[in-house]
Amino acid sequence: MTTSDTAVTTAKPKFSLPFGVRDIGTLLGLFVIVVVFSVLTPNFITEQNILNILQQSSINACVALGMTLVIIAGGIDLSVGPTAAIAAVAAAVMMTAGVPIFVAIPIALIFGMATGAVNGILVSYGGLQPFIVTLGTLSLYRALALIYTGGNPVFGIPPAFRALTNSSIAGIPNPVLIVAVLAGSIWIVLNKTPLGEYFLAVGGNQEASRIAGVPVALTKIASYVISGGLAAVAGLILVGRLGAADPTLGNLWELDAIAAAAIGGASLMGGKGSIVGTLLGAVILGSLRNGLTLLNVQAFYQLLATGLIILVAMLIDRATRGRE
Repeated sequence: MTTSDTAVTTAKPKFSLPFGVRDIGTLLGLFVIVVVFSVLTPNFITEQNILNILQQSSINACVALGMTLVIIAGGIDLSVGPTAAIAAVAAAVMMTAGVPIFVAIPIALIFGMATGAVNGILVSYGGLQPFIVTLGTLSLYRALALIYTGGNPVFGIPPAFRALTNSSIAGIPNPVLIVAVLAGSIWIVLNKTPLGEYFLAVGGNQEASRIAGVPVALTKIASYVISGGLAAVAGLILVGRLGAADPTLGNLWELDAIAAAAIGGASLMGGKGSIVGTLLGAVILGSLRNGLTLLNVQAFYQLLATGLIILVAMLIDRATRGRE
């Protein structure tokens, strides 16, 4: 067995099963939240409200899945919100100009992946810290969306496109099904392909991975490209729901995505994360906000709760890292 095989094999057992111990703990946390809000408000546990939570959580889950890969690879992506806005504006402008939906959607996704590629190249070949790079592109991408639209939303989204995100199959909203398919695909990439092993290896020990022959730069770029593509998908889902593409779309999405990934067990130190855990984390955030809204709790307290959740998740990770 070569050194490269050894480095990759060491990380692989953590992701050999769909559910890990941490995922079970996250699931229990979700169960506690559901029980508490079910007691506090009878409207929480209704079928319609559960579907609302899943639909509202789908956008954050989509963004958080890409964020999880970036975090596992040892990076961070603060530009997911503006990336979604650029993709949304691009799709809306094309569709209102008469471009067919099946053409506009792939082009918008390419816009999202391109912005991710820029982040990855600057991090990998520019030698810059991911936090600084994506903090800069957060402002850059947002400015581009605002400048192109003049700060105005793009209306006139075709009904056929809106139907893609506002309809359902067997009672399950399409956004939930879309995210489920994407999550399954990403789980396969992370757990069953060399690229997934590279994400784990690079995030766990970048220098050792480079010595072992892992293409570190390309691996990092791949994580940002996927993150940008998934942010674009989330932006398109929201455009379909709202019927307009707002250049300010995606504000604070990076906070929600990081929170969902952290709740799900992703370590901001890299090398560890869970696709299943991230999905549960997104649902936890969605359930928390939905429950607080039903209880008429003001929105800024919900933001406070998100920040506290990130801090607690990081403290738990720090306390348990190295013991698993």
